Amino acid sequence: MAVNRDIEKSSPVDARPETIDAPSISDHGEAGDVDLVQVESPFEPPDGGLVAWTQVFAGNLVNCISWGYPATFGVYQLYYKDWLQLPQAQISWIGSVQLFLTFVACTFSGRLADAGYVKTTLAVGSFMVVFGTFMTSISTQYWQIFLAQGVCTGLGLGVMFMPPLTVINSYFKRKRALALAIAATGTGIGSVIFPATIQYLIPRVGFGWAVRVSAFVALVICVIATIILKPHLKPRRSGPWVEWSAFREGPYVLFTMGAFLTFWALYFGFFYINVYARNVVGFDTVSSVQLLLIMNGMSVPSRPITGFLADYVLGPVNTFTIMTMILAGMVFAWIGIHTRTDMYVFAVFFGLANGAAQGVYVGALASLTKDPRKMGTRFGMVCTVVAFATLAGPPTAGAIIDHDGGRYIWAQVWAGIVIALGSCTLGMARIKSTGWRLKVKI
Repeated sequence: MAVNRDIEKSSPVDARPETIDAPSISDHGEAGDVDLVQVESPFEPPDGGLVAWTQVFAGNLVNCISWGYPATFGVYQLYYKDWLQLPQAQISWIGSVQLFLTFVACTFSGRLADAGYVKTTLAVGSFMVVFGTFMTSISTQYWQIFLAQGVCTGLGLGVMFMPPLTVINSYFKRKRALALAIAATGTGIGSVIFPATIQYLIPRVGFGWAVRVSAFVALVICVIATIILKPHLKPRRSGPWVEWSAFREGPYVLFTMGAFLTFWALYFGFFYINVYARNVVGFDTVSSVQLLLIMNGMSVPSRPITGFLADYVLGPVNTFTIMTMILAGMVFAWIGIHTRTDMYVFAVFFGLANGAAQGVYVGALASLTKDPRKMGTRFGMVCTVVAFATLAGPPTAGAIIDHDGGRYIWAQVWAGIVIALGSCTLGMARIKSTGWRLKVKI
C-alpha cells in the first residue's frame, strides 16, 4: 500500500472551512466549567441530499447482516441445544466468538475504510459471511459449526460493518446521530428476517437448506450495498492502525469502559429470552422464537426515535447514557416475569429499550471524534475492547444458569448490575467532557 504523507492535508470534495463549538480543556486534559471556543474544521458535509441518504440506505442493508446475524443466534441456540445435547454455556461460545470476532475485525476494517478501501473491504467481508453461512449449512459437528459460524462468519461481519459507518459519518454532522440511527434500524430488520426464515424453514426443508436460504438472502443484500456505497472524503492513507493518543482523552477512555460493561451483558437477552420462555414459562419452541422476533422487531422504531433525541434534544452521549440505564431497569424487571402474557409484554418493552441503547451507540462515539477521517480507526479501537466483553458475556450468563440448576435469577441480577455500571461510567465520560453542568447537549 503506497503511503502518501501529504494526504493528511486533504479535504473532502467541495469542502470549505467552518467553525464548530467545542469545550476548552486545560493542558492536563481536565474539563471543568466549559467555555465554548471556536475550533477550525476543514470539514463541511452535505448533511443531506439524495447521495447522502442513499449511503444511509446502504448502511441499513449492511447492518441488516452485520448485526442482524448475531441477534439471530437465539434461534440457533435453541436448535443446537436440542440437536447437539450440549450445555448452554458451551453452545453460547459459538455466538460469543462470532460477536467477539465481529468487534475485533472492526479495528482493521475501520482503518482500511479510512484509507479509502471502502468497496473492497465491504466485498471481502460479504464473501466471508456468505461462505461461512454456507459452510454452517453442511456442518454436522460442534467444531465444524464453531469454525464456520463462529470464526469465519464472525470475521466477515466485522470486516463488512465499518465501511458504511465511516461513509455515513462523512456525509452528516448536524443530523449524524439520526442518520446513523436510521442506518442501525437495519439491525432490527435483519434480526427479524433471519430468525423468522430459519425457524419457518427448518421444519419444512431441514436445517441445511434453511441456512442456505439465509445465505442467498445475505448475498443479494451485500451486492446491493456494495454497488451503492460511495465515499465522500478523500482517504487518509497515512497514519497508524491504532491512535494511541485517543487513550489520553478522559472522555474517550471512560466511554470505552462504559461500552465494555454495557456490551458484556447486552446480548444476554438476545441469546436467552426464547430459551427462558420455553424452559421456565412453558412456551413451545415456535412461540418462544416468536418472542425473539417481537423483541427484535420492536428495536426498529426505537432507533430513529433515539437518533432524533440525540441530534435535536439531548445529545448522543446523554441519550446513550440514559437509554442504557433504562435497559438495566428492564433486565431487573425480567426477574418478575413468569407468565405467558407477561413475557409478551416484556418482549415489547425490552426490545424498545435494547434498540434505543444500541441505536445511538455509534453516534455517541462520533460526537467524541472531531476528525471524521479518524472515525473508523477510533471506533475500531472501541470495538476491540468491547469484543472481549461480548466474548465473555453470554457464556458467563450460561455458566451462572447451569451452576444454579437452570434458574435464571442470578444471571438476570448479574446482567442488570453490569449494564447499570456501564451507564454510570458513560455518565462519567459525559461529566469529564463537559463538567457538572446539566443543560449541556453532548
